[in-house]
Amino acid sequence: MANLKEIRGRITSISSTMQITRAMKMVSAAKLKKAQDAIVMLRPYSEKLQEIIQNVNSSSDPDQVSVYAQKREVKRILFIAVTSNRGLAGAFNSSIVKELNIQFQNNSQYEIEVLTIGKKAYDAVRRNRAVYANASAVYDNLNFDAVSNSTEAVMNSFREGKFDEVYIIYNKFINAATQEVTKEQLLPIVMPETTEPQLETDYIFEPNKNEILDNLIPKSIKTQVFKAVLDSVASEHGARMTAMHKATDNAQALKNDLVIFYNKARQAAITNEILEIVSGAEALKNS
Repeated sequence: MANLKEIRGRITSISSTMQITRAMKMVSAAKLKKAQDAIVMLRPYSEKLQEIIQNVNSSSDPDQVSVYAQKREVKRILFIAVTSNRGLAGAFNSSIVKELNIQFQNNSQYEIEVLTIGKKAYDAVRRNRAVYANASAVYDNLNFDAVSNSTEAVMNSFREGKFDEVYIIYNKFINAATQEVTKEQLLPIVMPETTEPQLETDYIFEPNKNEILDNLIPKSIKTQVFKAVLDSVASEHGARMTAMHKATDNAQALKNDLVIFYNKARQAAITNEILEIVSGAEALKNS
């Protein structure tokens, strides 16, 4: 059984750990508000952009398909895995790696490469998978341009035929306690199907429809990736805040158990000392 000094040391160590987990929870809570506002503001823009593309595409010439919408025989697939650069966020990163491994198994007949956004994804796949690129540096100064550069490289590779399909896997932010692992097809783009009848309208396009699509589609793809990264950032802070809250509660419970154990051990030691003193006094008295 541990002595009193060792128990006191463990209690002190747990108290120090609790201070760290509380601080990390507060930092993540502060960052979560900013990240949540960013993704909430971007989602309507991204959805409206998709709606515009759908409306323009529905009235355009079906024989003239954008290069980013051309479907071809699938031989090579690129997965974009979005994780974080840091850990201590519960199952936030491991859930992406798990989903990535499932996709590897389901698509084992194809050539697969991975674009990693986040060091955790890069560390998980670099030893046994072909890494197309490591874009973890986007988190150093996260903005649309930084993500756009990596997306532009992927679009060029698709246009040149290096990949036949491109998917992105990320944690979609639901709320501070819930993140949903999401897989979306990035390329070739898939226009959402609607069962609602389309109203026949006569628009005047300036410039022409195809030129509008040629400008909107690349911007929509870049926005989709940027939205996924922002979703992941918000999810990361939410997952870390939840993980640190649970860690603090567990540390408090462990500390309480150790304090009770320490008090019992201390009381037993005092009782033993009293018994030794009384026994010594009785021995002297009878001698």
